[in-house]
Amino acid sequence: MDFSGLALAARHLSDRIGWLQGLAALCLGLAVLPGDSGLRFSLSVAGLSLLMVNAVIWLLAWRAARAQALLRQQLGRFLGEDSAAWFATDSLGQISFQNRAARIRFGDLPGQGLNDALHEQIASPGAVMYRLQARAAARGGVAEDVVSQRGLLRLAVHRLGRDQFLWRIEDFTEHHPARRGGEGISLPMLVANAAGVIQSSNEALHRLLGERPRRLDRLFVQRRFSSGEEVLLRSRGSDLRVIAAELTPHPERREIYLLPAPERREADSPAVDLENVPLALMKFASNGALRSANRLALSMLGPRRIEGLRFHDLFEDLGRPVEDWLADVIEARLPAGAEMMRLRAPEGEEDSFVQLQLSRIIEEGRPGALAVLSDVTAIKRLEAQFDQSQKMQAIGQLAGGIAHDFNNLLTAISGHCDLLMLRRGREDAEFADLEQIRQNANRAAALVSQLLAFSRKQTLRPEHLEISEVLSEMVHLLNRLVGEKITLSQSCEAGLMPIRVDRRRLEQVLMNLVVNARDAMGGRGQIRISTATLQLSQPLQRDGASVPAGRWSVIRVADAGCGIPPERIGKIFDPFFTTKRTGEGTGLGLSTAYGIVKQSGGYIFVSSDTTPGPGRGTVFELLFPACETAAETDPAPPEPAAPALVRSGAGLVLLVEDEAPVRAFASRALRLSGFTVIEAQNAEEALDLLEDPALAVDIIVTDVVMPGLDGPGWVRRAMEDRPGVRVVFVSGYAEDHLAADQAQIPNSVFLPKPFSLTDLTATVQGQLA
Repeated sequence: MDFSGLALAARHLSDRIGWLQGLAALCLGLAVLPGDSGLRFSLSVAGLSLLMVNAVIWLLAWRAARAQALLRQQLGRFLGEDSAAWFATDSLGQISFQNRAARIRFGDLPGQGLNDALHEQIASPGAVMYRLQARAAARGGVAEDVVSQRGLLRLAVHRLGRDQFLWRIEDFTEHHPARRGGEGISLPMLVANAAGVIQSSNEALHRLLGERPRRLDRLFVQRRFSSGEEVLLRSRGSDLRVIAAELTPHPERREIYLLPAPERREADSPAVDLENVPLALMKFASNGALRSANRLALSMLGPRRIEGLRFHDLFEDLGRPVEDWLADVIEARLPAGAEMMRLRAPEGEEDSFVQLQLSRIIEEGRPGALAVLSDVTAIKRLEAQFDQSQKMQAIGQLAGGIAHDFNNLLTAISGHCDLLMLRRGREDAEFADLEQIRQNANRAAALVSQLLAFSRKQTLRPEHLEISEVLSEMVHLLNRLVGEKITLSQSCEAGLMPIRVDRRRLEQVLMNLVVNARDAMGGRGQIRISTATLQLSQPLQRDGASVPAGRWSVIRVADAGCGIPPERIGKIFDPFFTTKRTGEGTGLGLSTAYGIVKQSGGYIFVSSDTTPGPGRGTVFELLFPACETAAETDPAPPEPAAPALVRSGAGLVLLVEDEAPVRAFASRALRLSGFTVIEAQNAEEALDLLEDPALAVDIIVTDVVMPGLDGPGWVRRAMEDRPGVRVVFVSGYAEDHLAADQAQIPNSVFLPKPFSLTDLTATVQGQLA
């Protein structure tokens, strides 16, 4: 234990003990005088505090002096008869120990400076000592040969503690004891090469070990150590604790002296107060055992016994054994560093995440590691939420792009199918085949609509709805979906506030949830649909989402099925994730519901219990913002006017479409309806055609997304010269993709893909009516 800094502070403070005692007596004396009670109380507290500080200073000084005396006794026992002069000093060079050879040569110098003893031997001893001591503090030990009045002196110094150094001074000649194998030195020592082979060792080391050592890795338990560290020495009896003082006069030569390790007496060691440090701190031994942890660290560990805990019992997630990292830091193979790691929680509790800063330390000569812990669980959860958001956004963009391309294909398929069906009656043998093609194209269009719902790029038509009315109108359809062996019950809370959503999409969500509940119960059981009002006074944190404060209308769909395993519950809203067998589901049901609810400004949560017995099953909760104000009656969509029949040649249509199959179908459909059609495969070609002032275009039918100029962009340019022309925009994307641009273009309507022959001709005729 390093007491020199403590002793130095105690010496400085002990000079003021008398002053503190006098001040304390003055405060206590004034406290007994009559006067203001508050002032007397304050003086009493101040006097007692000064007495306590005085007592602590005296105790620290006594403990430091006792530790210094014990260290001097041990050094004297091991170094007393060495022929070389040995000194122990503090960081200021003040001598606290010298052996017999040092007293014979330099005189008895307790309490004096070592530079005073060397003043007559070498020039500028203070500068030499400062240089050697600084290098020893950084490297553990160093030696240097300096010129003296008697020839050469070898000054060797190694660090005993933070502010303690051990000096060895001897005459350096060709008959240096180390070159004679260390004979004549009472201290055990050895000389080894850079490969770890012991070239020579003295008799003191042989007596200590009972044999002649051959290699460093067989002599020391630690594979690596620094000068001044406590190490374990293998002997025939048991491992011995010693302090290794290493001198390296040459890069290929290592001189190692073995000093006695001080006895560890816990009663003599003042405890370092880490409890009030505002950091979570842990100390680990070189074997990974947890030595100590302060109050904040214990609070992070939770209710568990720390006795016997090891580094790998607490931390994981490095991608390699965590104790390898600990060993690398302790053995100085790696510098101090920080890692993000999982902190294992006691059984039954959730793991947390910490940033672990690991640094190498030396305590009582033993190497170890100091760990500084910072709780980063919230950051880790935010990262997971961000990753999930990025993943869902990327999949949504992909789904939207796929939907656009599929809508083009489906437009061409269903459109040409319509053209073929115009030339065949129902009695035709091929009519049924064409009908099958059209029905399957419509099913594919519905699947694409689910992709758009997941990517939240569909067009919603929200309206104020009473949930109870929606459920009562759906009950017959839902009963047919679940079958006869499943009971469907519903209960609606009185006074439930209305919500504003797309009715058709809400029905789609409820049907998806009911069908999933039916499949989870294996055809038997009960499905419960209920509603409730949720009033939040503060934001609700649930499943990584934050629901704002306010009033929410809740729809719950609960089943008594097998439940969802914990490892799957986080994936159920991912597109194409399904636990059903091939052919039984697309994996888009819940992802579609998720997209619809989120696009409607709501939240969807799931909780599940897989334990056997009553009460298990899954509950889906849909939260929609309640309409606090009186619901205004949403205007009913206007009845479509009967399309005016346009005679052949009565209208000229400019058709702009980059997809050749779609353009071919639309052109034929419009010509069959009596229109004159001019085709262009992109916006640039269309603008070239419109440069002819003699071309009187009645209506433009254009795709929205095309290479080069998009639909709204080129139409705005064309309308500068033809302000009265009418426009029909068609697109495989949702109407919202165009809404902002279309609002700036007068006399324009939107026709989503896939469209049929009837849809196209009716829309064009409606614009020209």
